[in-house]
Amino acid sequence: MKKIGITGDIGAGKSYVAKSFGYPTFNADHEVSRIYEKNTKVFYKLKKAFPEHFNTFPVSKNEVIKAILANQSNLKKIIKIIHAEVNKKMHFFLKKNKNARIVILDIPLMLENKINKKDDILVFVQSKKKDILKRLKKRKNFNQILFNRFKKIQLPLDYKKKKSQFIIKNDFTKRTIKKYVNNILKKIL
Repeated sequence: MKKIGITGDIGAGKSYVAKSFGYPTFNADHEVSRIYEKNTKVFYKLKKAFPEHFNTFPVSKNEVIKAILANQSNLKKIIKIIHAEVNKKMHFFLKKNKNARIVILDIPLMLENKINKKDDILVFVQSKKKDILKRLKKRKNFNQILFNRFKKIQLPLDYKKKKSQFIIKNDFTKRTIKKYVNNILKKIL
């Protein structure tokens, strides 16, 4: 099984690119949402670490946002609690798809959390900053402070780009993405 890890900037279109490969995809953001909705163990860990922010189950995104905005260090603490569960979900996904030719790992903090293995194929999704900001501002829950806090915990984009075997220049058109994806698949299959 070949594992393709998708990396890049916040809002660069990583999830769209990941889906475009057409292979089983592990989407970490989707898993985090499910953990907040269904995992009481995580809720109690969050409640213990941040009693002033987490009071009701399921955990709402607003509670998470308020906790992150309250203190810069809260984001790293929340990620540490959530990361362990996301990792379990990823291992289950890999086991379930062990016979797949290729699996796609759409994990925003893949390099930061040292999730990728040496033989994983990394694809860096590159987009213009102005296009990213325009797209992010369209999201109903966009918050510039939150965005800046997430940017601070990420590795530099140049580092991610250097670590990647492939670069997709995302202009947010289906045709372009399909062309890049097909070229990558031709080279690795």
